[in-house]
Order: sequence, then structure tokens, then C-alpha cells
Amino acid sequence: MPDLVSSTNPVTEVPAAPSSRALEHFLALLEFETDCWDVHAATESPPFDFVLLDVRSPDLFIHGHVRGAINLPHRRINDRNLADHAADALFVVYCAGPHSNGADRAAVRLAQLGRPVKKMIGGITGWLDEGFELETGPSLV
Repeated sequence: MPDLVSSTNPVTEVPAAPSSRALEHFLALLEFETDCWDVHAATESPPFDFVLLDVRSPDLFIHGHVRGAINLPHRRINDRNLADHAADALFVVYCAGPHSNGADRAAVRLAQLGRPVKKMIGGITGWLDEGFELETGPSLV
């Protein structure tokens, strides 16, 4: 165990993991997460092969959402509300952003129902930070 008291550099006070462990860790993250840039690229050339799920309230959704998203608040995720989607459909969930855990809650619900799921890290906040635009109005789906 490194001596955390004697180091004066917070970056290196805990040594980096060996490359093999780092590779395993970061590949595992990509199994669970995607980012705004990748979602944007996918939505620019529809049809895309995942269900983009905005898990915020309908009111927030109407005022601005990612193009191609459908709205299903995380508390309403259940088998009945997912019945129109293939059992193996990948869901990409997002919420307001890093200050909210709605996407995590949605991912838990989807995983409990046996559905493949990834989280779009950053949520709406990240989307806007990247300079991408939102659509307004209700979901067409």
C-alpha cells in the first residue's frame, strides 16, 4: 500500500494501475457508458440501432430533448411500457446531467428487467456543453 501521507503530489500519490488493469477497467466502462459525441453522431444518420430514452419528466422533455429520444421517466420503466421494443433492444438513457441520478435509476430498472442498457454520460448538461442543440415538443413515438 502506498504511503499517502508522505506524497505531496495528489496525482501520483497513488500509483497508476498496470496497463493491463487499466485496459480492463476502461473497456468495462465503455460497456456501461457512451458519451454525447457518440450519441450525436448516431442520431445524425438515422435509423440508429438503439432506443434513446430521456428519463426526465414529460415537462422537461417537452422543453428540450435530444433528437430521436422518447420520453419515459425512470419511475415508469416497466415491462408494459417497454412492450413495443424488442427484448434485445439496447437502451441508451439520459437525464439532466451529472447532478442527477435519474439515468442511473433508469439503468437499474432496465437491467432488472433484463434489458441491455448504457448511460449517456453528461445528460442534457453534457449535450449542451458540447454545443449540440435540443428539440422541443412532445415525443412522436
